[in-house]
Amino acid sequence: MLKVEQLTKSFGGFTAVSNVSFEVAEGEILGLIGPNGSGKSTVFNLIAGALKPSAGSVRFRGAEIGGRPAYRVAHAGIARTYQIPRPFRKLSLLENVALAAFYGVNERIDREKAFSLASESLQLVNLPTEESARVEGLGAGGLKKLELARALATQPRLLLADESLGGLDHSEMDSAADLLASIRARRGITVVWVEHIMGVLMRVVDRCIVLDHGEVIAQGRPAEVARDPKVIEVYLGADADAFSY
Repeated sequence: MLKVEQLTKSFGGFTAVSNVSFEVAEGEILGLIGPNGSGKSTVFNLIAGALKPSAGSVRFRGAEIGGRPAYRVAHAGIARTYQIPRPFRKLSLLENVALAAFYGVNERIDREKAFSLASESLQLVNLPTEESARVEGLGAGGLKKLELARALATQPRLLLADESLGGLDHSEMDSAADLLASIRARRGITVVWVEHIMGVLMRVVDRCIVLDHGEVIAQGRPAEVARDPKVIEVYLGADADAFSY
């Protein structure tokens, strides 16, 4: 479904991502992991259209999307979440999600369909669908769910989930991981999940790609990656708690 080849991004003399290559099969949950500053979010931004590659290729369902603007990537069927949710706080939960639906796969969606998709997406992430439900009062876990619902309302084939565990407690981390797994099971959506906390992610993903200093240092099944000496060295040197939570 997604094929990334020799992807590179430089900012002046600094190379944030260097010759990154990987593929994602349809229906797969792929973990893209690494310590802070390893280039994970830059790779996401290159796929999602927030940044243009300096070199390399990003192909989605056979079509080159590298360098396309973000709205065209969304129309193609790729949605993303953000590490820090920024909802419209004066709008209801339903309105927040319905607004996102207008920028998804269906460019000619009407208001009725947008609100229908919003209601379905909120139900999927276990948030209230009543028009009276507001953003105020949502904790970190609720805001992450709202961010996910907004992405789902665009009707993606591929979901890019960026740091879905950030700011959550242990129970919320488990719930977030289970939610991503259920989205794949119930909607058939392929997921690429960027995270630096390995403990929870490892029990959900099918495969892992590990980045360090913008380069791929390991990839494979979760158990294989967790035993890789390079991965152990990177995590114990940078964030020993990343293996657990």
